[in-house]
Amino acid sequence: MSTPTAVDVPTLLEISPQGGIEGRSRRYEKYLGDMDGVYRDEQAWQDAVGERGTDDLVYWVDDQRYQEGPGALIVGTSTVLPGLYGEEFAVTRGHLHAVADRAELYYCLSGRGVMLLETLDGQTSAVELAPGQAVNVPGHWIHRSVNVGDEPFVTLFCYAADAGQDYAVIAEAGGMKNLVVADGDGWALKDNPDHTGYRAG
Repeated sequence: MSTPTAVDVPTLLEISPQGGIEGRSRRYEKYLGDMDGVYRDEQAWQDAVGERGTDDLVYWVDDQRYQEGPGALIVGTSTVLPGLYGEEFAVTRGHLHAVADRAELYYCLSGRGVMLLETLDGQTSAVELAPGQAVNVPGHWIHRSVNVGDEPFVTLFCYAADAGQDYAVIAEAGGMKNLVVADGDGWALKDNPDHTGYRAG
């Protein structure tokens, strides 16, 4: 029986409802300039860049991983700042796991958001999340976090360390099949006319 290394031992994590993990392995941040091509309304995104600059923070992810490979878990928080780009709410880039059958759990810590979900064969779903609610995303579902409120949307997530991410699948399809747009004081789904369908998995 092998002796655990420093990265294999249980780790206490301090998880903030405002986003972030004390004890994280890494943090990555996405800025307005990184979101080129994410929103259908390109002019609205360009206008935002003109007003706020490319270095304006739009979301960040903290995660903690104690080892790589099968059997290990990655735990993290995703914090999406509020905003509108034309009629579209602020989103993450979204992804399908590179190992497509890997599932992921998202638990809302604060704010109000939607998990936008689609499969390569055309199934769609949108799950609204408020604090205390979670969505268990099965494998083979593309998923994107959307902030539909006026404060940061913070989720705690957990997935297999060997899952990886495929970010290109959405861009190659002309965006996701549905957009999450403002509708009065709430939100609605709207067809994305640029969506061309997903490549075979």
